[in-house]
Amino acid sequence: MSPASPPSAIASENEKPLSSTASTDMEAGHRPQHKERHTAHTDLVRDVIIGFSDGLTVPFALTAGLSSLGSSKLVILGGLAELFSGAISMGLGAYLAGVTDKKHYEVERAREVQEVRDTPEAEEEEIYELLGKYGVGREASAGVVESLKSNEDMWVKFMMDFELQLTLPESSAWIEGLVMAFSYMFGGFLPMIPYFCFKQVLHALYTSIGITAFILLLFGYIKAIVTGTTKRDAMWSAVQTLVIGAAAAGVSYGIVKGINGVEGVQAA
Repeated sequence: MSPASPPSAIASENEKPLSSTASTDMEAGHRPQHKERHTAHTDLVRDVIIGFSDGLTVPFALTAGLSSLGSSKLVILGGLAELFSGAISMGLGAYLAGVTDKKHYEVERAREVQEVRDTPEAEEEEIYELLGKYGVGREASAGVVESLKSNEDMWVKFMMDFELQLTLPESSAWIEGLVMAFSYMFGGFLPMIPYFCFKQVLHALYTSIGITAFILLLFGYIKAIVTGTTKRDAMWSAVQTLVIGAAAAGVSYGIVKGINGVEGVQAA
């Protein structure tokens, strides 16, 4: 049987100081955590906002204008024609813009890689100048410069981000095109639903106005919240969206009704 440990030894073992790791963990546990809230405003979110807002406004203004002619069939046919042509146009525009942005990024990156390899001294000086804009002196920037010089990919990425301020598109061009087209189609079809349900054009028009006004307010509010603004600004954004949509519909309605009232147009 081994001899019992003396009380002094037991006490010394129990009184051992906490390890640096445990102490650090305890300090970290009591340290207040800092969480930043930023809006992830991606290209797809932008496409949804643009597509839905344009789709909700343009076809609504067109159908409101055509409703002054008094024919539900004409409103539906004209609205559908604009809806499909607008969706195709918006989708192709977003696709071509995505392709162009990606190609532009690739061309500029290839040029930047060549400059880093051919004229490293000039590119190194540009790093000092870029950091100097943020109040970082040459002595403090030296470590950053040396670190970037040791990694060509990071060096090029730094120049793309800070000198050219270009970022690689997050989504494929065809996905951006589809998102834009379907957002436009969905937004544009909502104001047309009453014309499929009511025989009287005016009943359909008033219902369409009510539906569109509610959606414009809701969309304007949600759009502002998504972009990170306050609730007060979101309410103002909702009112702005409603006013723009109402103005577009009113102008369209007045123009079509005025042209229809011209004797030469009526005779034709």
